[in-house]
Amino acid sequence: MKKILIMGLPGTGKTTLATALAPLLNAVVFNADLVRENLSRDLGFSHEDRVEHARRMGWMCDRVLEAGGTVIADFICPTPEARAAFGDAYTIWVDRIKSGRFEDTNRMFVAPERVDLRVTAEGTPQYWAEVALNLIRPAFDPQKPTALFIGRYQPFHTGHQRLIEEGLRRVGQVCIAVRDTHGTSASDPLPYFAVRQRIEAALSAHAGKFVVVPLPNVTNVFYGRDVGYSVERIVLDNDIEAISATEVRRLIQASG
Repeated sequence: MKKILIMGLPGTGKTTLATALAPLLNAVVFNADLVRENLSRDLGFSHEDRVEHARRMGWMCDRVLEAGGTVIADFICPTPEARAAFGDAYTIWVDRIKSGRFEDTNRMFVAPERVDLRVTAEGTPQYWAEVALNLIRPAFDPQKPTALFIGRYQPFHTGHQRLIEEGLRRVGQVCIAVRDTHGTSASDPLPYFAVRQRIEAALSAHAGKFVVVPLPNVTNVFYGRDVGYSVERIVLDNDIEAISATEVRRLIQASG
């Protein structure tokens, strides 16, 4: 879970960077112009109105955080007062131009004293999105001891989450291998990408400690002697063990 502010002068590439970064983090994006058009038509561009706009943007972002998501706010946020109204966030300053197309904004803009990442004119938006990703979400280390979980996760539910969190507690990091069973039966309605999104959203608090990878439709697991790892079943409490993917699918279909 992360609240991210991508700020800077108009025309500097904030929206392009937000568009590149959002899918890497499975993040919701709030663009200031779209928010103004749909929710804040009562606000102008005075300093007071910009501070109020920042407060509203921050409030919306905080609701996404409460739901367990990651959110990106893409807007100028030109002054210390506006940034204070927006609230604490991982701040990316897109500092690629010296002046924007609006003189009133240029006069009002105050460079931030502290940022988590300053984006300069060198490098493409995708490059800077990858830089931001590596800073925001620590990289999974494939050489550390790792627990392997194999499943269909159709869909990923609380029982799966508790199981994997127990693996994290015991080993430190996990690899979640998703069998590609999409479309093979009515019990497998979700494609790999949708399964991965659900897993990453549910485990967002453990970023950097897990990786999700696709597998073919593995139906048998064999191993020889002296393989260098143990195979065991994790047994959780009865309430968690009783959670059924079939029942979760039924509830999803009923609500749809």
